[in-house]
Amino acid sequence: MIQITLPDGSVKEVAKDSSPFDVARNISEGLARAIISAKFNDTVVETSTPLTTDGTLVLYTFDNPEGKKAFWHSSAHVLAQAVQELYPGVKLTIGPAIDNGFYYDLDLEGQSISENDFPTIEKKFIELARGKHVFEMRNVSKADALKKYKEEGNEFKVELIENLTDGDITFCDHDNFTDLCRGGHIPNTGLIKAVKVMSAAGAYWRGDEKNKQLTRLYGISFPKQKMLTEYLAVLEEAKKRDHRKLGKELELYTFSSKVGQGLPLWLPKGADLRERLEQFLKRAQKKAGYEMVITPHIGQKELYVTSGHYEKYGEDSFQPIHTPKDDEEYLLKPMNCPHHCEIYNVKPYSYKELPKRFAEFGTVYRYEQSGELHGLTRVRSFTQDDGHIFCTPDQLDSEFKAVIDLVLYVFKALGFEDFTAQVSLRDPENREKYIGGDENWDKAEQAIINAANEKGLKTIVEYGEAAFYGPKLDFMVKDVLGRSWQLGTIQVDYNLPERFDLTYKGSDNQLHRPVMIHRAPFGSMERFIAILLEHTGGNFPLWLTPEQVIILPISDKYQKYAKKVSELLENSEIRALIDSRSEKTGRKIRDAEMSKIPYMLIVGEKEENEGTVSVRKHGEGDLGSLELDAFIASVKQEINRTLVQF
Repeated sequence: MIQITLPDGSVKEVAKDSSPFDVARNISEGLARAIISAKFNDTVVETSTPLTTDGTLVLYTFDNPEGKKAFWHSSAHVLAQAVQELYPGVKLTIGPAIDNGFYYDLDLEGQSISENDFPTIEKKFIELARGKHVFEMRNVSKADALKKYKEEGNEFKVELIENLTDGDITFCDHDNFTDLCRGGHIPNTGLIKAVKVMSAAGAYWRGDEKNKQLTRLYGISFPKQKMLTEYLAVLEEAKKRDHRKLGKELELYTFSSKVGQGLPLWLPKGADLRERLEQFLKRAQKKAGYEMVITPHIGQKELYVTSGHYEKYGEDSFQPIHTPKDDEEYLLKPMNCPHHCEIYNVKPYSYKELPKRFAEFGTVYRYEQSGELHGLTRVRSFTQDDGHIFCTPDQLDSEFKAVIDLVLYVFKALGFEDFTAQVSLRDPENREKYIGGDENWDKAEQAIINAANEKGLKTIVEYGEAAFYGPKLDFMVKDVLGRSWQLGTIQVDYNLPERFDLTYKGSDNQLHRPVMIHRAPFGSMERFIAILLEHTGGNFPLWLTPEQVIILPISDKYQKYAKKVSELLENSEIRALIDSRSEKTGRKIRDAEMSKIPYMLIVGEKEENEGTVSVRKHGEGDLGSLELDAFIASVKQEINRTLVQF
């Protein structure tokens, strides 16, 4: 018998050579039917793998990310089989699972696959899957593996195998199909009930443009047809909410090839939106004791060498700027932190003067590869709502929790209610990625864990996701479509204070190192606005939207009354504009709806005589006639309900 420890700490005693499936069935028949993958002693195994020693076992269903990974990886095998049968002579390369589905890179040997071919591939895929073919792993010697693929003339697999160690090479078989594979599969192909080939794209072998270009087929699969239908519906909704589409329609921002890729240009409405977000956070920061600072867009290269940013971000930065002076180099600022360290260093501080809280909406620059640029979510120039707190070790806990409160305030005001706090720690297997000693890292990591627990946050722990100078608390927010985004981050740093020789005089009259907290509730203005656009579908909270009210006079005779209404609204700090075009009222209403203006006030003879307005709300329709004072009061009440005081 062997002892199997489950995630909840319970221990099951089972016969040696029992499989994960057997363990699941020992728990319940329902679980046995649901499990599709497993991990034993931190190694991914098949559900049929014999367990020969005591160990820890985790069972995965499709609801778990690891389960999806196995499901989609297995689906990549079936996709490759389907393509191989439909396109004789195709050469297979690699087919991994990705965040949403899977892909397989193929050398079609002069053949082509277009969108018109997708239904045929999907039909063949399902036909093969219905065979309920079992995925079976087997060890293969390096010589035999090389022989197989050399005989097939598959230079891609040969190259992969040549870089593997003899004894660690495995093949996966199902039906009459074999592929080089490390493992991690579902029990059989019959679990795959629905598939969709999403797209075909070009991809260089191993990502190197010097290599041959392959065809990459992207796909996604599910254990139920209903799940695929729902997924495709979400995708359609996501297309409608795409921030690139909405940003253009709402005239918020643009890009220019003459200005350069990844460098957004903010149009008047977008600039107004950004300014409102900045002022919102500045007010909250002022109440929280922050002081605003401004730093330049460039700095001497040596500044970023000192901080470590040049070593860690140098490859992703714009190339150094050489001045007429010999050996003088500047960089476009990749981070604001080093500048804030130098601001702290302007004068000596006593422990009585700490914490010092500096904040800045600072624009930074990263040279992202052109193929990775994506609207506002991946740009080369972006503005961080950056803040740095310099405090004593005794103040760290209270300061960190105060920043959590600020982040939660931002989320509440902007309608982000579903989020998880990710504790991002060092990769224990790769310490070279980080700067600083173990003692400081241990203290920083524990401080984050303690603060998150004391604030009652729902947390997950991710190893290897820390910044190079310290651990982080990253806020992973789910939008209205269920997609997860990283918004807001808080980081504890003992290392930059050492690198910049930051000090304060303690109560013992000796010099001590402050602790540095990095924080950005928005993250970057560009990315935050992109996600906010998609989350709201462009229907921003009333307090934030650039145009809150549009007044629609039904004819030119009522322009004067429309102007009077506009002035009264503006005097009450409600943003309003007048549609004075000589268009029919129906057309004006449709245009206002398209522009996603929250309120439409229709005015004509009746409204002018009675001092009222006829109110329509975006997406809801006619709300009836109201006295103007009553309308103003209702708008202010709606704003105040959302924008509570920090």
